[in-house]
Amino acid sequence: MSDILVAPPSPRSAEQPPGLAAKIDRYFEISQRGSTVRREVIGGLTTFAAMAYIVVLNPLIIGTAPDAHGHLLGLTGVAGVTALVAAVMTIAMGLIGKVPFALATGLGLNAFVAFSVASQMSWPEAMGLVVIEGAVIAVLVLTGVRQAIFRAIPAELKAAIAVGIGLFIALIGFVDGGFVRAGAGTPVQLGSDGALHGWPTVVFIVGLLLTGILAARKVRGGILIGIIATTVFAWIINALTHPGASIVNGKPNPTGWRLNVPAMPDGHLVGSPDLHLFGNVSFHGFAAVGIAQGLLLVFTLILSDFFDVMGTTVGLASEAKLLKEDGQMDRLGRILFLDGAAAVVGGVGSASSATTYVESSSGIADGARTGLASVVTGLLFVVALFLTPLVSLVPSEAADPALVVVGVLMLSQVKRIDFSNLTVAIPAALTMLLMPFTYSITVGVGAGFIAYVVMQTFVARKAREIHPLMWGIAAAFAIFFAEPWIAHLVK
Repeated sequence: MSDILVAPPSPRSAEQPPGLAAKIDRYFEISQRGSTVRREVIGGLTTFAAMAYIVVLNPLIIGTAPDAHGHLLGLTGVAGVTALVAAVMTIAMGLIGKVPFALATGLGLNAFVAFSVASQMSWPEAMGLVVIEGAVIAVLVLTGVRQAIFRAIPAELKAAIAVGIGLFIALIGFVDGGFVRAGAGTPVQLGSDGALHGWPTVVFIVGLLLTGILAARKVRGGILIGIIATTVFAWIINALTHPGASIVNGKPNPTGWRLNVPAMPDGHLVGSPDLHLFGNVSFHGFAAVGIAQGLLLVFTLILSDFFDVMGTTVGLASEAKLLKEDGQMDRLGRILFLDGAAAVVGGVGSASSATTYVESSSGIADGARTGLASVVTGLLFVVALFLTPLVSLVPSEAADPALVVVGVLMLSQVKRIDFSNLTVAIPAALTMLLMPFTYSITVGVGAGFIAYVVMQTFVARKAREIHPLMWGIAAAFAIFFAEPWIAHLVK
């Protein structure tokens, strides 16, 4: 569309390719956005490589957590529906939203569902609440409420959200890569005891240096090349040194591979996916915990998903140069509706709420600008359905360097914030810092919004200039932060 902010196409990209290629180019607006089919394919591959871990990690989180009756979902079943939901919703985002955003089960949300929701009811009832949460978000999109909130966010806070996500994913990369870990006397520290240990950390460091060099030299597909090369290096290291997993017989192994061991899996590599959990949903969760507690759980899910996605969308769109100068973007309604639908599909599939993935920034950094990249990523998740064991071949230590490099790239948005004006700088700083410090995009967004309203009201004396929706958002987040006290009063 005419009001999308795009780079001027090169003479080569301005020439429309013939036949089917021309239709693909026009449909996805590839040339219009200054990209090429090759860049989109590479970007889609990179995004998949950066987020494929979810097919392994989600089963470990919700597949092994018992519900209130002691029942487990199981590893293979969760792995199958996780790949299915990611495939369907990512392809839908590419074809309908036409943006390079991939979707899969949301980390953080899945842990909340596993340990705070399913622990009070059965797994089908917990997934029923997830379906309700997604349906409510979809309705908010259809009524225009979600888009209106997006447009009500000041440009400075949007920039702060992008920077905060950059810091957040960089910290995720450092932690999962073993470079930064929890300390005995400090919240975080270098390595497991103030020093670096283990061959997996060496793999991460080599991958970070290699990926950084490729990115600095502006090598096309450099992030994907970095992931592939580091993965091969990880295979060699694992074959020679056998570090093992980070947990061995229930005991921590600080020198082991953090999430998955880069070795050929035992048994069959190809097989039919296990989808028996799909559709295993019940809407009797309110009967299990009571109306008040049930509503509080749904409200927490909605608020977390709603603003987590809002922040991620802003950050990814900014990185992909899809935001216009006023901070708005096209097809916002479609994109946000698909994200709400992803929560519904994730609940129906028993994979937990699916959401837009910040790891999409890896593909964007490799040149992805259109929905074609998402289609490529989604098709790779289709392949993963039948090759689930092969997903474990890429250790997090090989993919995490990409997150750190992409995080660095996203920090450039900080120049849009006026730090000489503390009524803007303080809310922006809270937004940026609390995302990595609390491991939550939602917390950073919420603290920033509340601080912005307070600063504009009591310091800048501009209460009348604050958008009414910002007042509502700040109030909602105040309830969100006060949820433990509210829950205590309810009980």
